[in-house]
This record gives sequence, C-alpha cells and structure tokens, in this order.
Amino acid sequence: MSPIAALHAVVLDCADPDELAEFYRKITGWEVSYRSGTFVFIGEGATRIGFQRIGGYLRPRWPGGNPRAHLDFTVPDFATGIPALVAAGASLPDDQPGGDDWKVLLDPAGHPMCVTEAR
Repeated sequence: MSPIAALHAVVLDCADPDELAEFYRKITGWEVSYRSGTFVFIGEGATRIGFQRIGGYLRPRWPGGNPRAHLDFTVPDFATGIPALVAAGASLPDDQPGGDDWKVLLDPAGHPMCVTEAR
C-alpha cells in the first residue's frame, strides 16, 4: 500500500516550550532545530518532537486524568536510567501499573512517558 502521508513530528502542548524542549533535549541528546516565540522543535529528519505554547494549558493528570497520548523511551537499566531522568526534571509518580516491566514518569509539563529497560 502506498502511504498517503508521512509523519513529520510529534508535538506536545505545553505552557513553556523552551523549558519542555530543554528537558527532552537533555534526555535525548537531540539539538534544537527550530525555535520561534511559541514553538520549539528538537531533532532532525523524520524523528522530531515539537513543543507548542498553549494559552491556558492544563497539565495532564496521572493516573486517571486526561492524557491522550504518551511517548515511550528505553534506558539501559532502571537503576541508573530512572534517577537520571528524575535529575533531568521528570517526576516518578506513586501509581506504577507496569510493575517491573515499565515505569511511568511525568515530564515537567505533566505528560506521562513510559520507560522500559533496553533488552
């Protein structure tokens, strides 16, 4: 089947795109590829994340709140990866439905992100 469209980027709504871009830049190592007053992109080519300022932004609530999507990441191991993500600005909520298989963290804007160990 021929594709109808190509994914350009994933964009996260937030109150402060510079702050959120800096958090994701720290954890991915990707550089800022575009910046305007209300928008920041990190990454190049087909894999990019955008951060868009939304007036009246409401943080997603975890658990059981209003998240509609999340990003998944891998770390070499939980013992070093989770503390490094927290040091970069993520938070580790008490509610962890993944048990030993995966962990839910929240980025500085409250978006949930799932983290697994690389296998």
